Amino acid sequence: MKHIKSVCPECKKVIDSTIFEENGKIMLKKTCPEHGTFTDVYWSDSKLYDRFRRYSYVGSGVSTNNGTLSSGGCPWDCGICSRHKTGTLLANIDVTNRCNLSCPVCFANAKASGFIYEPDFEQIREMMLNLRNQEPVPCYAVQFAGGEPTVREDLPEIIETAQELGFSQIQIATNGVRLAKSQEYCEALKTAGLHTVYLSFDGVSKEPYLENRGFNALPVKQKALENCRQAGLNSVVLVPTLIKGVNDHQVGDIVRFAARNEDVVRGVNFQPVAFAGRIDQALRKEQRITIPDLVSLLEEQTEGEIPSSAWYPASAAVPIIRFVSAVRKVPLPEFTIHPHCGAATYIFENEGKLIPITEFVDVDGFLEFLESVTPEFEGQGSNVTKLAKVLYHIPLYIDEAKSPKDLKIVSLITNFLKNGTREHAAQFHRKSIFLGAMHFQDLYNLDLERVEHCGIHYATPDGRIIPFCTYNNFHREGVEARYSKQYRKDMEFEKKPLDVQEREAA
Repeated sequence: MKHIKSVCPECKKVIDSTIFEENGKIMLKKTCPEHGTFTDVYWSDSKLYDRFRRYSYVGSGVSTNNGTLSSGGCPWDCGICSRHKTGTLLANIDVTNRCNLSCPVCFANAKASGFIYEPDFEQIREMMLNLRNQEPVPCYAVQFAGGEPTVREDLPEIIETAQELGFSQIQIATNGVRLAKSQEYCEALKTAGLHTVYLSFDGVSKEPYLENRGFNALPVKQKALENCRQAGLNSVVLVPTLIKGVNDHQVGDIVRFAARNEDVVRGVNFQPVAFAGRIDQALRKEQRITIPDLVSLLEEQTEGEIPSSAWYPASAAVPIIRFVSAVRKVPLPEFTIHPHCGAATYIFENEGKLIPITEFVDVDGFLEFLESVTPEFEGQGSNVTKLAKVLYHIPLYIDEAKSPKDLKIVSLITNFLKNGTREHAAQFHRKSIFLGAMHFQDLYNLDLERVEHCGIHYATPDGRIIPFCTYNNFHREGVEARYSKQYRKDMEFEKKPLDVQEREAA
């Protein structure tokens, strides 16, 4: 049993909570004096919970020069407060809350709130500057989201500005509607400097879309992918909102779809549904799904090709980052997020089979080795001789005979460890398919310790940097109300959202 801090889902007051094992699952239980007791699944596999817990690290956070002094306590001090332990690994900037769809599972809903939240160009530029000026490590990755970011006509200019300010990873989170309509628009985004398209993608048949999006959006996704392919936007990440009973039976098919389109699809990032925003919270217990559920389902639906042992928490990357940082003598963003926030692995397609990286790389041994030698590179002095010795040992952890043909995995890994540049990392990513899962929290399963380790943050017009889960559960409404203008019909992107058009056409 572990004692944590959470909140009451009704009044949002911070309350004492416990995490405990029951029937092989990790459960969260909390009691509010006013609103009673709440119990939810925290992690559905206690063994995987224990294995992931080994990869727990504490980062340097963000300098108080960039953040907020702690006074009211988490989650109200955002942000980022002095208690926060991880810098901004990926920044979200909501460029609008308008959308050309009205999905039942969305966080933002301009029509319901009666307000348009749409920071002007200079406000967005100031938010980006704030991120780039973070200490001790500036933010290198930004994602423009919403709402639907492509409803803004100046999105290419925003992306171009992000590139000018030095962001090395620029993304958009999109439903793909506008990308599907115009290959020329995809080309304009690429020319502006867009690196990655995070495309919502809930399945390979129409049924999940009818449930999650309100209409059959699959043809839109397919057309968006094709337009990205033709435009040379060859870094698309499929993002399924995973809901038990809706699309959990298709996780294997989604991964195989990604493998068939590996020329343009770089990965799949599953997002187990969080019961916040527009989704019907009355369905929470029957639709709740956690990362271990996904891992188990994927092993089953790929007939063991992607076993649960292939998955690691995102924080397992810390030894690699710290080694490269010590070699280059440059501070780099550390993935010191909570080990139970996310999971990841890499797979490779080879003659029709899916091969995880753990099939030919001793990941545990490799990480332990890097962790043991990193202290030798800290401090002054040349690292050339020491690095050569380390690189000499790398093949001991790799069975290249079991790797896919023409992969040259030893060369890919040693080049990255030696140089540590974005281009060398990209060479590895172009050869692989990234599989990830990020389970954002809601008021029922919230663990404030996880919040303090969060590395995915929102930038807001008032200069704050707010962790993802606290923003969507506590701060979104206030920020949008403060910086919004009255909703007007003439501000809509289209006269009717696409899902309405589709239903009327049917």
